[in-house]
Amino acid sequence: QVTLRAGVELNARQVNQYTLILRAACPNEDEVEQRLFVRVTMGQVLRCDTPFTSAEGDVVQVLADVAPRTPLYAVLLQPLGGLMVSGSCPRSLQTLQFRLQNHDTPLTLTRRGLVLAPADGFDPSKDTQIFRLEIEVMDRHGHNCSGVVRVEVLPSRRPHVTFTEPQRDVMVPEGTGPLEVITQVHASGNNVRYTILAPVSPMLFTIDESEWGTEGLRITLSLSPSRCKAVHSPAVTGEIRSTRWLEVAHAQLLIQAYNVLSPTDHATVTLNVTVQRTNWQAPSCIPAISVSQVAETVSPGSTLVTLRCTDSTGSEESLHYALEGPPASHSQFRMEGPQLQVNTTLDYDTEAMASMGFQFMATIVVTARGKPPQSTHVPVLVTVTPVNEFTPMCPNDATFTVLETVAFGSTVGHVAGIDRDYPPNSLEYSLEGGPGLTQPFSIDTHTGEIRVVGSLKSQQCKSYRLSVRLTDTHNDLNPAKRRSRLCDVTVRVQAVPDQAPICTPEVQELRITVGSGGRQPVTRLACQGSPDGATLAYSITAGNEDRHFQLEGNTIFFLPNDLAEPHTFVLLVEVWDGPGALRRSTMVALVVHATPWSTTVPPSTTTWRTTLQKEPLVITQMEVVWHPPAWFVAMLTISSTLLLAALGCVARRWLCR
Repeated sequence: QVTLRAGVELNARQVNQYTLILRAACPNEDEVEQRLFVRVTMGQVLRCDTPFTSAEGDVVQVLADVAPRTPLYAVLLQPLGGLMVSGSCPRSLQTLQFRLQNHDTPLTLTRRGLVLAPADGFDPSKDTQIFRLEIEVMDRHGHNCSGVVRVEVLPSRRPHVTFTEPQRDVMVPEGTGPLEVITQVHASGNNVRYTILAPVSPMLFTIDESEWGTEGLRITLSLSPSRCKAVHSPAVTGEIRSTRWLEVAHAQLLIQAYNVLSPTDHATVTLNVTVQRTNWQAPSCIPAISVSQVAETVSPGSTLVTLRCTDSTGSEESLHYALEGPPASHSQFRMEGPQLQVNTTLDYDTEAMASMGFQFMATIVVTARGKPPQSTHVPVLVTVTPVNEFTPMCPNDATFTVLETVAFGSTVGHVAGIDRDYPPNSLEYSLEGGPGLTQPFSIDTHTGEIRVVGSLKSQQCKSYRLSVRLTDTHNDLNPAKRRSRLCDVTVRVQAVPDQAPICTPEVQELRITVGSGGRQPVTRLACQGSPDGATLAYSITAGNEDRHFQLEGNTIFFLPNDLAEPHTFVLLVEVWDGPGALRRSTMVALVVHATPWSTTVPPSTTTWRTTLQKEPLVITQMEVVWHPPAWFVAMLTISSTLLLAALGCVARRWLCR
């Protein structure tokens, strides 16, 4: 049995005959082969295509803003496709009947198999909508086929008609003539048109909704099987013009913008039109100039001055206030209506503020709205005053060391206090308790320099703790608002050994006989230094002007020379503990009687005489010396030269006579 395979469709126009080769064989016999010819003839059966006849049906997607009664689908042999008829001629297509089996849909099916959009169009406010159409097709022979078409209505991708702002104020100068442009409105969207809803009477304004222009040129393609043409649509400007000469008045316009293809898509805007009187007089302000003084601690937002300004009509509502001036004034101050306010903190204690002289200059510009606009300038001068905000601070390290042997008035150190108020570090220094026996120091009021004004004994007191008061100055307009702080200063007294070298004896009288040989030893000094065993140093400080003596260590030598007669030398030798910043020394006096070898003298003897140690006698000799400055010497020289020249001229003239 030969059957037709499932799902196969025969088309006599494409293949009208098939040749089948059949082979058969029995057991133990040869195979037999035969051919079977199957001829396909044309029939009258209707056959629909697969998408249309499937369970889900054919799907069509359209936008919600499609025009009413727009063809959406065609159950015909057209580019949109839908039905394929096999075994019939084209004339038989005209005898097909299309019937909509379900009637719960707003879509329409025409006699020619076209599915049309609703007469009122789709509702654009809804989300995706789905309509199912069950369609039956029947020819004149009673053959039929049926299918399903699903129409999905998608939300519109086109923007809705909207205004950027729902209300706007428009100022029109007095004397505006007919058909002059007052303002222009603009709404976003497609196919936008404008109309004035109110007021209807009197008709003071008109809106322009059809003016030819290149910016609003819209090209609409009209498609047809035979041709396509471009249709130009007028550009919509939205310009509002006056219909008569405008006087001082106020009007409120309600403007509507709508989509001409979808009138339900619309929006409105309210225009408040005010006709202003022509202004020829500048505003009047009180005060005409502002000079104010403000403390640096004033908080931002504080009002410095409030202007009272009026225009030519005596009104304050149409005035605009602006601040002009250097960038520093713009950043420090702002205008809030007629009020000049502080914008940021005014810090007096900065170099930038000092470079400006602690003053800000600006100008408030008051402008009256009108045509033409008139302005008044109010100069402003703001002076920032200091406020003592910070307490002085003590230095980090206030410890000094001084030798107990320093002279009266010597400097111990400087106390460097810190004050962050401007001018920086403007301080006065004072010593609590003042100078005395228990506090042998004084402090300079302005520099903070500590000096010694008494005797220092490390054995009595090795360290002094001073209380120095720091008081700020010139940091506030009120002198009573001064801040101070007590600082502890430590002065350590460094001990200095007070034992000078001891020499025995301190005064010697010697007699020597001078020969012609080499150098001759005179004496050796016997001195003892400090207990720590420091090396002693010796030096001839006086009496050796002719270089007759030489000192090596503690031994004094006499150098040979041409001494012809006896001579007495008086030498002073200084003995100290060696190198150091502070040294204590002892003076040894030597009286040397030198006698030449050729002179008859008694035998040479040396006499030792020792004197008791005495307290050193300090002799102060003051010498007054006048050192004139260089300019005085130059002026004196020039004056003397001119005087001599004048005297020479007088003498020459007298001699000539």
